[in-house]
Amino acid sequence: MLFPKGGKRALPIPTTMAKRPNFLLFITDQHRADHLGCYGHPVLRTPHIDSLAAKGTRFERFYVATPICMPNRATLMTGRMPSLHGARHNGIPLSLTATTFVDILAAAGWRTALIGKCHLQSSSPASPTLGMPEAAPGDVLPPAELREAIKSIAAQGRYDQELSSNWRDDPDHQLDLPYYGFQHVDLCVGHGDKTVGHYGRWLELRHPGSDRLRGPENQLPGNAYSVPQAWRTAIPEELYPTAYVAERACAWLDDHVSKRADAPFFIQCSFPDPHHPFTPPGKYWDMYGPNDVSLPASFHTNSPLPPHVAAIHTERDDGTANRDGKRAIAVSAREALEAAALSCGQIAMIDDRVGQVLAKLEALDLDGDTVVVFTTDHGDFMGDHQLLLKAALHYQGLVRVPFIWADPHAGDGGRVRDDLCGTLDIAATILDRAGLVPHNGNQGRSLLGQGRGDRPVVIEEHQRRGYMGFDHGFRARTLMGRRYRMTIYEDANGFGELYDLNDDPAEQNNLFDHKGHRELRHALTEELVHRLIGLTDTSPLATHHGP
Repeated sequence: MLFPKGGKRALPIPTTMAKRPNFLLFITDQHRADHLGCYGHPVLRTPHIDSLAAKGTRFERFYVATPICMPNRATLMTGRMPSLHGARHNGIPLSLTATTFVDILAAAGWRTALIGKCHLQSSSPASPTLGMPEAAPGDVLPPAELREAIKSIAAQGRYDQELSSNWRDDPDHQLDLPYYGFQHVDLCVGHGDKTVGHYGRWLELRHPGSDRLRGPENQLPGNAYSVPQAWRTAIPEELYPTAYVAERACAWLDDHVSKRADAPFFIQCSFPDPHHPFTPPGKYWDMYGPNDVSLPASFHTNSPLPPHVAAIHTERDDGTANRDGKRAIAVSAREALEAAALSCGQIAMIDDRVGQVLAKLEALDLDGDTVVVFTTDHGDFMGDHQLLLKAALHYQGLVRVPFIWADPHAGDGGRVRDDLCGTLDIAATILDRAGLVPHNGNQGRSLLGQGRGDRPVVIEEHQRRGYMGFDHGFRARTLMGRRYRMTIYEDANGFGELYDLNDDPAEQNNLFDHKGHRELRHALTEELVHRLIGLTDTSPLATHHGP
């Protein structure tokens, strides 16, 4: 058996509960698991997030469904893989007809709120030009409403609600509520000091002429860093997006207690950091320096680079890389250290603001009945294999993320779990704790109660734009097991990846084509097929035609 079955690995089910539980979900953006104190970072101090791990359960092998913002956030909300919920890559909005676990909570009487980043719809107004279906000369396209497998989405509702241009240009622009189940939303759109949305309006009220605080052209003096997308923001700490999320979350909790203290709530505090650009404000800018952090083990290697990683290195070396974009770039040792130091500053600020919200929870006497959860949408290479940011490369730093579950009624403080699970399981777990049944088609499983043993995690990839030597629209699937990680790319001339995570935790020795591992590769491929069959859709159910 390649993936050994586990024993009782699940979270305890609380035996007593004063009332239906509240939920507070903290989610960060582009945040590696090992960039927290409780996950073993040697320098970074995160006492408030660490306190959640000390009170609850920390998951060591928790993986995303796909390592990019919109698809994985949609998986969190629906409990469905990207290939099913449809938001396969950034730019595809989650259907307004999708059932989310927040919808189910709201229908059962929970008050629901989102503070911060959502990103279930597109934030960039730019029209796509690459990776789209093309018609041959002379062929006639169907009418616009018939060009997709599902007839025109226009009737479903508005898909322009998170566009940054709308928030910048229209002072009356608002969301249609409820928004994917959230009855209240204070929205952040974007990252760093360029964030807009409700945050932008709040910032302008606090500091008229706030655009003069934004961007590298308005940065404070003293930026000696060379890493791309790093500047010393002029926005002070108390007006930075991280502070906004905490302030508005605390205000919502105050309002909840004053209006409907008897109703349970679900509030999601979604910080736009530590995603690039690297703009930690105030004291957080130089809280950590390049000399405080270390390069990852895989930065220097004598192993041959996989061709797709080599392609990114070549762009760096010949000067053709887009260093101001969102996809992975190759960086120097100094740049990797600078990015890691600035990211630590961003995370330290998040930790302080997590502490602010936790203190408010305690002051309002809500902590005894509130399950607190911490996670992120995906990681960042942060120097792994000389890479920065994210790409269709399923290295551990990108796909392994933090997940902490702190239930005051569970009695499991300080527990560490190492069974395989992931973002796909969050919706089912929260609904199980609430005593609610998920919708048909939910593919995750609850992490409460009796464990069902290990099963490998599947990670999907579907890229609209071609890069790293792949054509537009390329796809891949990863089987992430306890010992092995195997990734197979569509139409890649037989290329794939296979790493022994026990002997090669830095994923530097690709065994995919090694003669001595062919039998293993075949067994893993069969295991992947079984898991893919298990992840096919069960929705909708039959409406007629007998038992």
